[in-house]
Amino acid sequence: MPDAARPPRHVLILGGTTEARRLAAALVPDAAGAAESAGVPGSAPVPALRVTSSLAGRVAAPRLPVGEVRIGGFGGPEGLARWLRAHAVDALIDATHPFADTISHHAALAAATAHVPLLALRRPGWVPGPGDTWHQVTSLDEAAAVLPALGSRIFLTTGRMGLSHFAHLTDPWFLVRSVDAPEPPYPPRMEVLLDRGPFTVEGERALLRTYRIDVLVTKDSGAAATAAKLTAAREAGVPVVVVRRPRVPGGVPVAADPDAAVNWLREVFSEAGSH
Repeated sequence: MPDAARPPRHVLILGGTTEARRLAAALVPDAAGAAESAGVPGSAPVPALRVTSSLAGRVAAPRLPVGEVRIGGFGGPEGLARWLRAHAVDALIDATHPFADTISHHAALAAATAHVPLLALRRPGWVPGPGDTWHQVTSLDEAAAVLPALGSRIFLTTGRMGLSHFAHLTDPWFLVRSVDAPEPPYPPRMEVLLDRGPFTVEGERALLRTYRIDVLVTKDSGAAATAAKLTAAREAGVPVVVVRRPRVPGGVPVAADPDAAVNWLREVFSEAGSH
């Protein structure tokens, strides 16, 4: 890791995901206790690092990580590359949502332009188990196309930003759950639940019963905080339309959890220090 002769190495973390917050807690020297509370047991903070987390600003009241925080876009890959250079970033970690593919591709381009090591931090996706009835699709448009044949009371958990893909469906009724209120266009027959995970299996069971849900639509976010709906759907025999996540840009290494990301940083900075 860095010696006393140079300023602390600067790590930029993209994203406001649970993994991003846990990684920041594991890296910020004053956040050893925060690392434990954020779910990174035994993760010793990496010394002498400056950690900046960048949030997109799409959630009205985001959960903020420890360390420095900036909110807002960069102005495309060129703007991000300029920011990396201007702020002397030594390592970039893309810990955005698995479906934030635009910023992931921007990060790959910017890192290559600025010659900054890049890692993608991605929690593993969900895997269907015995009793699951999954219909896997590649996009929200494809999800909308298969819905009419599957049911008429839809629990839509794909986020408020993609509701336009379902706006043309006038017959089904939708229960939409999101952190912030959606804006049109959206389906004409719709009720909104404003809520934020983690959710419980018991709560999801009650929700499916109360609203007589016969189809669940979700993205393969892989988050434990929102996986309870899959268990409830399996128990109730409710089919699930699962939108597959986009691939990480080619050539970008992937870590499955914050501990693996910390180990990657140690290796990168160790190699840099040996040259």
